[in-house]
Amino acid sequence: MVTKYIYGNPVETYAVVEEVPLGETPAHVFLETGNSLTFTHSLGSEDIVYGLGETMRGINKRGHRYISFNYDDPYHKDEMPSMYGSHNFIVVDGETAFGAFFDTPAKVVFDVDSKKNGQLTVTCTSPDLRLYLVEGEGPYDVVRQFLAIIGRSFLPPLWAFGYGQSRWGYKTARDIDRVARKHRDAGIPLDYICMDIDYMDQYRDFTVNCRRFPNFPDFVARHRKEGLHLVPIVDAGIKIEPGDPVFEEGVKEGHFCKNREGREFQAEVWPGLTHFPDFLQKKTRRWFGEQYRFYTDQGIEGFWNDMNEPAIFSTEYRERDAEPDAVRGDPDQPERHIADFKDFFHQLDDGRRMRNYEVHNLYGAMMTRASGQGLDQLLDKRYLLFSRSSYIGAHRYGGMWTGDNASTWKMLRQNVYHMPSLNMCGFLFSGADTGGFGGDTNRELLLRWLAVSAFTPLMRNHASIQTRHQECYRFRKPEDFKTLVSLRYRLLPYLYSEFMKAALRQDMFILPLAFGYPGDRRARRIEDQLLVGESIMIAPVLEPGVRGRSVYLPEPMTQVRYGAGGFTCTEVEAGEQTIEVPQNEVVFYIRQGKLVPVGKAAANTADLALTEVELLGGGTTYEQYIDDGYTKQCGLERCVTRRKGEDALGE
Repeated sequence: MVTKYIYGNPVETYAVVEEVPLGETPAHVFLETGNSLTFTHSLGSEDIVYGLGETMRGINKRGHRYISFNYDDPYHKDEMPSMYGSHNFIVVDGETAFGAFFDTPAKVVFDVDSKKNGQLTVTCTSPDLRLYLVEGEGPYDVVRQFLAIIGRSFLPPLWAFGYGQSRWGYKTARDIDRVARKHRDAGIPLDYICMDIDYMDQYRDFTVNCRRFPNFPDFVARHRKEGLHLVPIVDAGIKIEPGDPVFEEGVKEGHFCKNREGREFQAEVWPGLTHFPDFLQKKTRRWFGEQYRFYTDQGIEGFWNDMNEPAIFSTEYRERDAEPDAVRGDPDQPERHIADFKDFFHQLDDGRRMRNYEVHNLYGAMMTRASGQGLDQLLDKRYLLFSRSSYIGAHRYGGMWTGDNASTWKMLRQNVYHMPSLNMCGFLFSGADTGGFGGDTNRELLLRWLAVSAFTPLMRNHASIQTRHQECYRFRKPEDFKTLVSLRYRLLPYLYSEFMKAALRQDMFILPLAFGYPGDRRARRIEDQLLVGESIMIAPVLEPGVRGRSVYLPEPMTQVRYGAGGFTCTEVEAGEQTIEVPQNEVVFYIRQGKLVPVGKAAANTADLALTEVELLGGGTTYEQYIDDGYTKQCGLERCVTRRKGEDALGE
């Protein structure tokens, strides 16, 4: 059961789309009214707290303090309280299970028993919010009820589930051509290449540098014929450039945020001085979404939105720091950067004028909404869209990735922790920068990361310009990388099917082990094994220099080993087992009585036949979702029943 409580005059966030009944403040919730609201709850000694989407540390959030305030900080340490997104939904799994969604775009502090006194304290810095309380039979039931009220996940096309290659530093069409050719020569499957800021003219959105990318529509079409999509970046700031039509129209029509004096706010980002579109205005979202026509008219069907916390280098009120990163890591973020968000204003559709600081966590989400709604009008098919900054509700318009991580084993482990937490908050289409964005990856780390990313919806290898090139073909024995990427394509009949079913049923796609085995006390505490869809359990290797790992099986399962020779299946008993996992192999498990359809090897999704499958596992039937990979008319009626022992090849 879900109940809504309204305090003050909350800003409309569009996070919840279903009607929820109003209630009076329940006895077990204590709220102090004033300049802030505080929610307290006493935790039992064995209680687990889930949720909060994109935050550091484990799946169980207990024992630490977190701050919802979207922030561009590439140094992802355990003690950092904020990341790029704010997802204010928590789930308490104790004697009874309940969830709480604090629907406010202002700063929220979650103290989840950080003092080891058994207290959960949530402090909302604004007295205006909607609080949604969810009561359920268990944590999974609570999550599913919450997903039902926030609306269906964004549905990407099939090609978006393919392998993507990206790097800040692909500067010319020749660079893109070389990357595509090298993947083909090495036989490594590839569906898209991302184009970072260097494709633009002076880093201006909705432009292409014609010198670096001559005949851009022909360039896009040529790669499409080879089964490859191009995915350009779009940043939040619009360059102050007289004569630029986007800039000129934005000023004329009042689409930009204002400064203290009521003029367009000026901030420095990649293009130099920019204005920020006021995405909290409906008219601005409609205007900004229409700008994507520049790309769609040239054959582009995929995008990634960036720098939309918004990230700021300097402003008209604050000079750029000589060492901007030196102050990062403060528990509540450095005040001189926080001040930036107090220096510009939004004009809300309800007539209120508010500082960005007061509605800060909505900015990236509303950019995603503007982009998604625009692309829905411009394209008659599904598209790829993922963003860095987010808030609950943005999941209906696009996916997200977890930002500028690093090439470390800690970040690989954090990738595993993030996935179920993001799913709990609606973000099914998500993933991390495979191999790490900052720092130099190595062969072992990239192989182990690919073995994780093969199961996440977004599978993109992305790196910074300052780092070593980490395209798979650059490493010793590229055939090992080909094997691991090929696993992704052979699993796509299952992964695509499970994602679509989860999205259409408003369910999770990647779950903690505890959600699948609620009565198993051992499973309840395991965080480095995940359930992927209804059939698969993964237990990835997350440490360097090891030959394998220990795995806990809550029930008898089918162990599947995939390597250069294909799939090898072995029935294994429940309990603890130690397995060897060479770096060029992946081991995963099929749950008791379940099946996994696997397809043939493919160079890209255009070469993939979802209907030509072999069924692995000990089950008897599998419900497979099948469509053309593009249609907007998606429904569970597209599911077909596969039966073990029947020939499904060549259907």
